[in-house]
Amino acid sequence: MAVKVLFVCSANVSRSRTAEDMFKGREGLEVKSAGTRWTARNRVNEEMIDWADKIFAMEKDHKDYILEKNPEAENKIVVLDIPDVYGRRDPQLMEVILMKIEPHLEAAREIKKEMKSLNEQKGQ
Repeated sequence: MAVKVLFVCSANVSRSRTAEDMFKGREGLEVKSAGTRWTARNRVNEEMIDWADKIFAMEKDHKDYILEKNPEAENKIVVLDIPDVYGRRDPQLMEVILMKIEPHLEAAREIKKEMKSLNEQKGQ
């Protein structure tokens, strides 16, 4: 059975979308992303929170927003502490996401290996 993962940031433009792009299509994972602002591309709702097995919030404010909607989600939220200073698919953002998620998802280790291999091939 697949692990259902929800990535949450403010606007669902850069951080959570990048994480979704990185992990989407991975075997054993179902992935979605959303934002907390009313202007978010895809806004977090109770259905998403209930759906998710793991929720990765980019900042503590995002966790607080989720808990306002569903206090029972406490045990499935991990705050990554990734500030909103990156653009979508920024290589530095991707590295930070992988580093922060690696202790929580095996797929992060796999992606790191793949990226390292690609970088080595480019260097040859």
